[in-house]
Amino acid sequence: MVRLKVKTTLLLFSIITVFLSSCAVRKKQALFTAPSDLVTDTIKHVYVVNDHGESDSWYKIKANDLLAIQNLQNQEFGSTGAATTTASATPGNNSNSVTYPVEQDGSVNLPAIGKVEVAGLSRRQATMKIQDLYEKKLLKNPIIQLTVVNLKVTLLGEFSKQGNYLLTKDNTTLIDIIGEAGGISATADPKTVKIIRGDRANPEIIYVNLNDINSLASKKLVLQNDDIVYIQPTKSAALNSKVQNINTIVQPLLTIVNLALVILTFSRL
Repeated sequence: MVRLKVKTTLLLFSIITVFLSSCAVRKKQALFTAPSDLVTDTIKHVYVVNDHGESDSWYKIKANDLLAIQNLQNQEFGSTGAATTTASATPGNNSNSVTYPVEQDGSVNLPAIGKVEVAGLSRRQATMKIQDLYEKKLLKNPIIQLTVVNLKVTLLGEFSKQGNYLLTKDNTTLIDIIGEAGGISATADPKTVKIIRGDRANPEIIYVNLNDINSLASKKLVLQNDDIVYIQPTKSAALNSKVQNINTIVQPLLTIVNLALVILTFSRL
């Protein structure tokens, strides 16, 4: 009888603790929280905090970028110049793709044609400029492919695969990257997507409700370099995690109590 009362008391204590803390469970587990955070359940489509306006979705090349450049019609293109241009093979790209750094003066030093000013150009503009120069000086009907290989976004939270993802093309959207990551996990809350953009000291924060198809029309969902995309777990998933954590504490206590009651029972015989 005593053993039953002790177990019942511990069980009731555990249940009360869980329910008292359930309201704050998800917030405590969430990343990048701030006092100004919205209650995501109230967001209908896309809501922007500290809006920095519509930025140019076409990325402009700048100093210190790494450009992967290849001629799709010539498998040997660029390979002979790699040693003199401080280029290196680019992981994930074709083996004949070589990376070239954009210097501080905004130029990139390429085989045969030398320095080319590319800073301030979009990827498409730089591609056409380099293609025209090679056609005039060296190659017949070249097809140049250019990628800025250091552009990335970071996915954290309830995605199938977290990590850094390269922005290999212009106008890469949130849906493109979620697809590349294998979608969201079964425990993800689609109403709680948060994109952190721009200056980390004064960021633009974009809240997205993926449950509503109208969210997909927002231009804010075109991703930019160094965006952080985070999605929270559902309230039930967060609560289940909390219960499991409590169980890891309660179960050893119950074992100790059972052992103590067994010893007490035998000592009275």
